[in-house]
Amino acid sequence: MDCPISVQDIKERLHNSKTVVILTGAGISAESGVPTFRGKDGLWKNFKPEELATPAAFTNNPKLVWEWYDSRRRTLSKLKPNPGHIAIAKIEKLVKEFALITQNVDGLHQLAGSKNVIELHGNIWHVKCTACNKVSLNKDVPIKILPFCECGGLLRPNVVWFGEMLSDKALTKAFVASDNCDLMFVIGTSGIVHPAASIALRAKDEGAFVVEINIEKTPLSVSADATLLGKAGDILPQLL
Repeated sequence: MDCPISVQDIKERLHNSKTVVILTGAGISAESGVPTFRGKDGLWKNFKPEELATPAAFTNNPKLVWEWYDSRRRTLSKLKPNPGHIAIAKIEKLVKEFALITQNVDGLHQLAGSKNVIELHGNIWHVKCTACNKVSLNKDVPIKILPFCECGGLLRPNVVWFGEMLSDKALTKAFVASDNCDLMFVIGTSGIVHPAASIALRAKDEGAFVVEINIEKTPLSVSADATLLGKAGDILPQLL
């Protein structure tokens, strides 16, 4: 049975909240035209992302992996934040304490104006040296293949690949934020990939009111206090 809580009810709750956390996934970026990882555009030159986004793939053929990431960066460079991204940036200014936890690596939240962003899976516009571990911003489109650090080490995309652990620092910040919020929005995420999927449940266990916004129901729907079906770009502006 659909939750009877209305957008207006959630709007009032938002404006009365002191600590808000928002968790976003691929769904909000898809509204800007970002291809979903496992969607119909999930093949690149007959390779699946799962075959390219691994440490082993980079070790075996860094040029191929960088060509794929260069293709992704070219696509992203033409895209802009959508009304959902922009509404989230505005929400950050409304509340006393705010944190945005995202599984996305596209940087669209920052382009929209969000400040306190916790990136669980890294950022495609950052590179990391495989020798000295220095992380730096690189927005070159196209990027030089192969790119090297000033120390001489080979650079890699600073994103979390299959088989790698999430950053302890980012994960700790995400858990602390979720454990201490009174209102959490979970937007455009499947609720399947862990540990991100557990963040909303942690928040609920600690007493937060959890609102899910998605185009379809997910495994989280049965646990959320409210589920609003539709696009984030349509729903979030109504909360302002």
